Parts: sequence; structure tokens; C-alpha cells
Amino acid sequence: MAARNVLLLPGMMCDARMWQAQIDALDVPVLVPYLGNHDNLADMAASVLADAPDEFAIAGLSMGGILAFELWRQAPQRVSHLALIDTNPFADAPQRKSLRLEQIEQVLAGELRKLTVESLKPLYLAQCNRDDHELLETILDMAMDLGPEVFRRQSLALQNRQDSTALLADIRCPAAVICGREDALCPVAYHEYMAARIPGADLLIIDDCGHFATMEQPAAVTNELLHLFAQESLTGENHAQRSG
Repeated sequence: MAARNVLLLPGMMCDARMWQAQIDALDVPVLVPYLGNHDNLADMAASVLADAPDEFAIAGLSMGGILAFELWRQAPQRVSHLALIDTNPFADAPQRKSLRLEQIEQVLAGELRKLTVESLKPLYLAQCNRDDHELLETILDMAMDLGPEVFRRQSLALQNRQDSTALLADIRCPAAVICGREDALCPVAYHEYMAARIPGADLLIIDDCGHFATMEQPAAVTNELLHLFAQESLTGENHAQRSG
């Protein structure tokens, strides 16, 4: 069956604003959960599952995609469709773990705005979008509205996450892997790796697009999600048998 409910999982220090174009286009119930209460992915996923419908499709960007792996780990029978966008199936690298601790100290010292501004253009956006002031302001506003404590919790959750590469071959629902060609944080190679290992997954690489595909190239992402969520899926007992 086609998707009947959709969970849109935001990236780190983001909220529903990063999904606005997709929310406007989807014609099924959409839930964008708040992801700021927990400092580990297991508890974050359990909280999302407690408030989610019995069956749902998932689209997750960056941290949202990493969280999607944990949702699959905890409740694969409830997931009807899966879209992984500008994300990472691997555990945090040692140097990245150290950087996160430095960034937490910086943010708790009152420099969330400075850190966000300094990383926005070079790391998050495609070259053609780096002077899009409306886009930049929206991303900054999301981070500032969530605040330093959410930054700390989400940083720790990502720092201590499990490697999810072993899960990829077990994903049996309709799946799409989407990324911006200029994503410097989660490069194209990560997405090629995932798409090659998820049975039947579609791979979409979007030109003129960095890490924020849902905002940088919203039409391309929306079209891919509409195509994915229209596909037939097995859930419940049939899904479990298919996964076995």
C-alpha cells in the first residue's frame, strides 16, 4: 500500500521549517517530531515511536536519517517507506568525536550563533546557494530557536551513535537515497554506498545542492518523495516475513 502517514525527521538543530515545501506537497498526515529532549539515539527513537502512528513512512535528513536507522532498529515492522537524505550510515569518526566536544564547549560558552554562521556557507550549502540570505537566515533561526542545550544533547547523541551499515541489507521496504552533489558533510560516496546495499533502493543525486537538499532544491526532493510514498509496501506480519 502507499504511505498513509509520514514522519519527517529534521537534521541537527533544525525543525519543521526545513521540511516546509514537502509538508505543503504531501497529501497524507505528516508528523515532524521534536528531537531536542534526549542525548542518545535510542531514547530519541523511543520517544518518536511513542507518539507515532502504528505504521508510517520516514524521510530523514542528516541527523534525521541517522535517527531513521535507529527507528528501523527498534520497530522495522512499523516502517512502510524510507527516504535517507544527506545522511551517514557510519559511526562517528574519532576526529569528529573530538570536534563535537570542542563545539559543545564553544556553544555552552555563548557562541552558538558564531559557530552556526561560520559553518553555514562553506559546509552546508552548494556554491550557488551561499548568498541566499533567506535560506541562510532560516537555518540560523532554527538553530537559535532550539538553543545551546539542544545542541549539546544532539551532539552527544550523534557522537555516540552505532554504526548502521549492517542494517542496510535488512531494509526491505521501498527506499530512496537522496543527496546534494555538493554535500561536503555527507558526500555522494556515502549515498552510493547505502543505495548499493539497500535492496531495490533508488539513488537521486541533485545538482546545485549541498547538505540541505529539502531547502536548496525542494522540488527535486518533493518529487522523489511523492514517487517513493506512492509505491506499494508490505507492513505488519507480511513485512516481517519479507524481511526474514
